[in-house]
Amino acid sequence: MLQIRDLSKTYGNGVHALRGITLDIPQGMFGLLGPNGAGKSTLMRTIATLQEADEGTISFGGIDVLKDKNEVRKILGYLPQDFGLYPKVTPEAMLDHFAVLKGITDKRRRREVVSHLLQMTNLYDVRKRKLGTFSGGMRQRFGIAQALLGNPRLIIVDEPTAGLDPEERNRFLNLLGEIGESVVVILSTHIVEDVAELCQRMAIISQGSVLLTGDPRSVIAGMRGKIWQKVIGKNELDRYKREHKVISTRWFGGRIAIHALSEADPGDGFQPVEADLEHVYFSTLKNHQAA
Repeated sequence: MLQIRDLSKTYGNGVHALRGITLDIPQGMFGLLGPNGAGKSTLMRTIATLQEADEGTISFGGIDVLKDKNEVRKILGYLPQDFGLYPKVTPEAMLDHFAVLKGITDKRRRREVVSHLLQMTNLYDVRKRKLGTFSGGMRQRFGIAQALLGNPRLIIVDEPTAGLDPEERNRFLNLLGEIGESVVVILSTHIVEDVAELCQRMAIISQGSVLLTGDPRSVIAGMRGKIWQKVIGKNELDRYKREHKVISTRWFGGRIAIHALSEADPGDGFQPVEADLEHVYFSTLKNHQAA
């Protein structure tokens, strides 16, 4: 289990990126949800030993993550939000190079590892193509292949499906789901569906603070019977926001579909809808903003 206690980070410009973050992250897929600027990437970089914290501790399997950085890197796989590639190098050659850096010096063993990873990420048939010709989804799958070198026990993926088309997104999420059966995988994202579909545990953070933790199914169940929808004209939106606890809005056939949170039927033409993780997410952020 990855244990984070009272982790704080303030940048030189005064931005409080992390405010006393405390989390327990067990084996399996763990979703970290939050809007842009919530502190997700700062937290991921700190766990990945790429950034220092001002206060707090992180431990994983007896390793002090903030002090024993070299030990952490031996068991860590990391796919950052943005990563560079050598466009004229093949994925096979690039993974072979990374494998050497990971300490796999035996050539035969290295060839077996690289072949296995290319097959796992569905890149084996394009192993001789140059990385510069890869689509966004193929680049992400190569990114996870390099993150899996050395059989890591802790894997961090930061916004991995942003910009992927639906087919590539599904393929990538299925791959992550398989990986998450035996190791700790932290999925940092602002895409609610990714967490709802994959993760056994989750946390919502905003402005550097943890707002909610739990099992996605349980937190959704806690909102059952409390979400109401109505389709209105654009000029009516301000009135409904004043009179009801509107947690989200969406254009719907030239009008606006609003979702409101209420313990009882709010009347006024609202209809009940099935709660989902998006409702949990928006209502949690709304409550935080109002506090």
